[in-house]
This record gives sequence, C-alpha cells and structure tokens, in this order.
Amino acid sequence: MTTTPTIPTIAVSMGDPGGIGPEVLVKTLADPARRAGARFVIHGSSQALHAAAEVCDLEPFWWRVDASSPDEIVASAAHHDCLLLDDDTEHQPPFAAAHTKRGGELSFRWVERAIAQARRPDTDPLKAHAIVTGPISKEAWGLAGRGQYPGHTELLASRFKAKRVGMMFEGPSLRVILATAHLPLMDVRNVLTIGRVFDTIELGAEGCRAMGVKRPKIAVCGLNPHAGEGGLLGDEETRLIEPAIELAVRQGLDVTGPHPADTVFNHAAGGRYDLVVAMYHDQGLIPVKLLARDSSVNVTVGLPIVRTSPDHGTAFDIAGRGIAEEGSMTHAIELAIKTLDRRVSPTSSDPLVEGKTTRPRA
Repeated sequence: MTTTPTIPTIAVSMGDPGGIGPEVLVKTLADPARRAGARFVIHGSSQALHAAAEVCDLEPFWWRVDASSPDEIVASAAHHDCLLLDDDTEHQPPFAAAHTKRGGELSFRWVERAIAQARRPDTDPLKAHAIVTGPISKEAWGLAGRGQYPGHTELLASRFKAKRVGMMFEGPSLRVILATAHLPLMDVRNVLTIGRVFDTIELGAEGCRAMGVKRPKIAVCGLNPHAGEGGLLGDEETRLIEPAIELAVRQGLDVTGPHPADTVFNHAAGGRYDLVVAMYHDQGLIPVKLLARDSSVNVTVGLPIVRTSPDHGTAFDIAGRGIAEEGSMTHAIELAIKTLDRRVSPTSSDPLVEGKTTRPRA
C-alpha cells in the first residue's frame, strides 16, 4: 500500500547535460540536510551526473532508476530521498560543452517529463508539487527543432495552459518582474500595452504574497530614459504605463511610478520597495545579476505549481571543471521548499510576511 508522502516532491530537470547544470545540482543536493526538506526526482542523465560528482569530488547520493520502468520508479520513491530517472544508454560519447542538437533534445525532454510529473493527479504517489529547472541552451533547443519556445517560461505556460505568467527574480536585496522577456529590444514598444503592464504588476503582487510579503510595495519602471521626461523622450509612460498603474491602484495595490530605471533599482535594493516591474529583459536582469549573480532565483508566477530556476545559463566555457558556483541552484531549491511550506502553513512570525526588511541569504 502506497502512502502519501509527508514532505513535498520536487521534480528537477537537469538542464543541458553539457553545461554546468549537473555540477551545480550535485553540489546543492549533496547536503543531506537540504535533501531532508523534500523528495527529489531528477530527470536527467546518469553519465552527466556521475561526471559532475567526480569532478567535484563528491560521492553519488542518488538512486538511479531507468526512466522507462514506471513500476520500479514508484517502488524506489518510497525508500529514497533522491531519484534519478535516467535516460542513458550504453556506449554514449561524452556530452559536448557546447550548443548541440543532442543537448537540446535531452534537456527539452527532461523539462517535459518534469512538467508531466507535476500534472499527475494529487493522489498519485509521484505527483510533483514543484519544478526546479536547470539551465538550458535556447540555441540548442532551436537545433533540436524546439525554437518555438524561447525558454522555460513559454513552454511551462503552454503546457499548463496558463493565461498569464510572469518571469520574476528573487534575490537577497532585490525582486524584479519583467513585463516582456525573450523579445528583440526593437519589438518591446510594439508589445507593451496597458493590459500587459497591469497583468505584470498584478502577477508580481501575487508572487510577492506567495513569498510571504502580505502587502508589497511595488515600483514600476518607465520604458524610456528618465521615464520619458514628461513626453520629451517618448510617450509610452503616459500612454501605457501610467494608466496601468492607476488601474492597479484602483485594485488596491500599493504601486508607484513610472520611475526612471537608472535610480529605482538602487532604492529597491535599499528597502524602499519590495518589487520592481521592469519593462524589458535587460532593464531588469542587469541589476539582478550585478547585485546577486550567484544567489538570485528565477520564479515563474501565474502557474498552478511552484517553479523556480537558477538565474544563470549553461556556462559552457567553465563546464566540467568543478568551479561552477552552486548558490543560485541552492537558492532555487530552498525557495521552492519555502514557498510550498507557506502554502501549507503560512505564519505571521515569518520575517518576510510584514514586508521586506533585510532578507538574509538562505
């Protein structure tokens, strides 16, 4: 008889096998205390994981199960805190630390399997309550014929049929959500609408509440330098962004702006705001990665499940050398567990509940 686990199950996609995903994953989950917070099911490659453990001088801690043996998976899940659902076949060549069709095919398949695990019924013993995704190569996905998905966020939105999703980043001193993400810069002004900016504000507030901030203070960036300088440098602020902010305020949200992007992130990092809404990818990601390169986490808000990810890429240039910093993957896993814990038993004693003061690193 199978019983429902008392701790959550997290599905982890390894990421591109030639990148640093396997390495940062083994470094993070090698700690038994971290594995005690959830049951982990890794979708990936035994070859890649063993190579990463060897270069990092770590002993394997996972239980390997053939991904094509469902009965063995269920039986093993009851006795092990970390399963690897392995895709390996014999006599495979080593994975290349480069953008390859093979890496794209495998990393895409592993994300699909993690999503399928999260979509299992609540009564299923292998139901995943959260997904943590390792870094993938968008170029490799394109080589594998998956270029219609610019990244994880778009694939997750499609598979979960989510009407609104947001790419949000959580760091020790800064939270940012993007109104547009994987778009050419020249297309941003044609995609922004009042509705899109408002949806991003609302999704950001939802994400903050999931992380424990009851009434987040939200700052919205302008699109143009100096937030348009009263129309002298562009009209998107008055035509699109201000009406979205006014609508959000009427909905009861604590929102101000549009603020010049060259100053607002400094104010947010100092504690004035709990969240900054950025209009495009690099406007939001440059300050995030400058302030918290190894500790910020990518969170998809708007999904029916928790999804987190490191905020970095595959870093093929350093893969296989044992020098990749695992901080972002560690924070991604710990944030997933904390978010799940709050869903089950929110508490006002959590220092994050009443707003952002100083958020210590986990």
